[in-house]
Amino acid sequence: MTTIATTFQELLANFLLFLPDLIAALVIFVVGLYLAGLTTKVIKKMLKRRDFDPELTLLITQVSRWTIIVLILVISLEQVGFDLSAFLAGLGILGFTVGFALQDVSKNFFSGLFLLLEQPFDIGDTIEVGGYRGTVANVELRATELYTLDGQNVIIPNADVFTKPIKNFSRFSKRRIELNAGVAYGSDLEMVRQTALDAIAAINGVMADPAPKVVFNNLGGSTIDFTLYYWVNLDKADYWGVVDAGIVEINNIFEAKNIEMPFPTQEIRLVQ
Repeated sequence: MTTIATTFQELLANFLLFLPDLIAALVIFVVGLYLAGLTTKVIKKMLKRRDFDPELTLLITQVSRWTIIVLILVISLEQVGFDLSAFLAGLGILGFTVGFALQDVSKNFFSGLFLLLEQPFDIGDTIEVGGYRGTVANVELRATELYTLDGQNVIIPNADVFTKPIKNFSRFSKRRIELNAGVAYGSDLEMVRQTALDAIAAINGVMADPAPKVVFNNLGGSTIDFTLYYWVNLDKADYWGVVDAGIVEINNIFEAKNIEMPFPTQEIRLVQ
């Protein structure tokens, strides 16, 4: 009993000696977390005032936050007498195993850094990647968040975004539209061409340069097929609105000028 009591007293004495350092370490860590969050907000506000790029702002704030957290963690551990050098030596051996096990996580992390640095798209851009098309809502260090055109929220790992082809529909202010149609055999093709061009020219947002163009490209089973190419200025009109207006105008003006766009037909002959 005497030995147990002595041991308990020694443990209690050691704990009481260790307690001030432990409290100091916890205080330093909690205050450090608060300062990390505060510093991140200050940096973010400063960069926004200077109209800094949103993606670089995100990268700088994230790196600053984690740098402060790691620094505060090191200071807190040293406060309680933690042997950081021995820990780092052991961590080097463990790092290979952990790194191999978490290779997907690290791959997404570094892919996120490269995306924020290279900026193939900005937050708010409409892109298509990995079979998903939508507006970029956020770019974190692990994944990219999209709001698809049909109202879904999609989280794509950064490694997939970084390694797959990206279509950015917002990078340029103009896009080309291809409208396919067909007219009956025997139609005056030059009149068809001019009628289609006149119909498209009247639509708001259609650009005069490059000029719209009609190309007859196929002799079908019941129609002579053509494609109408025209460019739309996205600063003045909505893409899908111009697509819709083009189809409506072509249909209306062809009907007014009696230009036939026949249905596919088959002729069946019965032989006695």
